[in-house]
Amino acid sequence: MERAPSGRQAERIPGPEPARAEAAGAAPAAAVVRDALGVGVAVGLSGFAFGVTAAGAGLTVLQACALSLLVFTGASQFALVGALAAGGNPLTAAAGAFFLGTRNAFYGLRLSGLLGYRTAVRPFAAHWVIDETSAVALAQPDRRGARLGFVVTGLTMYALWNLTTLVGAMGAEALGDTEAWGLDAAGPAVFVALLAPMLKPAAERAVAGLAVVLLLVALPLLPAGVPVLVAALAAPAVLFLEGRRGHTRTTGAAGTDAAADEAAAMAADTVTARDTATATATDTYARKADAR
Repeated sequence: MERAPSGRQAERIPGPEPARAEAAGAAPAAAVVRDALGVGVAVGLSGFAFGVTAAGAGLTVLQACALSLLVFTGASQFALVGALAAGGNPLTAAAGAFFLGTRNAFYGLRLSGLLGYRTAVRPFAAHWVIDETSAVALAQPDRRGARLGFVVTGLTMYALWNLTTLVGAMGAEALGDTEAWGLDAAGPAVFVALLAPMLKPAAERAVAGLAVVLLLVALPLLPAGVPVLVAALAAPAVLFLEGRRGHTRTTGAAGTDAAADEAAAMAADTVTARDTATATATDTYARKADAR
């Protein structure tokens, strides 16, 4: 016969894992997987546009697939093949792609402590550090959810991106002249469609708008690939202006506070002078009354 658990033992009886996780404030695993799959599938299918664009830029199917397998950062890949398609120098195209990819290093600094992977695992995890995996991982309230979201998003995107890159490159190669079909615009169109919904704060919209202006001005003046680097100057320019505006607001507020303090001090002096005059007049009147 089994003994009934004592009060202390009964308190330690574990409940179902999802209930315990939800009670602790962690997101249920099913919800994390659902969100991660949604992001991974939606973005991973865009590899088809990259395959088409790469083939239109003159890359072979093998070269397009190698870029997706080894680079695996959509914006940098599109920037590279876009510059090559425009006849840019390969080194200049690679430089533009490199600068776009440096943002992933900052994601890695944040995710390193959050995911807590061992040293041996980090080089492999670093290959999946991109915008989407970082967003899903950072949205989770605990390490378990962050790891699950990171892995599911990264695995889904990596598999689909490479598969659709192959399909897109082979399909474009079979069609022949991609410009005749208008497929050369597929990559930029997909990239803009993915980027536009993310531009919510005013500062981000300002960066995007200024980057477009700089790009349009630089395109007819500079070699292919260089305008992308010029457009990248939009971010520090907007940040500088935002900092100056914030400083002006702070200085203006400080000046307003100082003026208010000065006005209050003048009012206090006026009240003091009035009280002094009143006291003097009262004292004079009392002396006259005593003299009578």
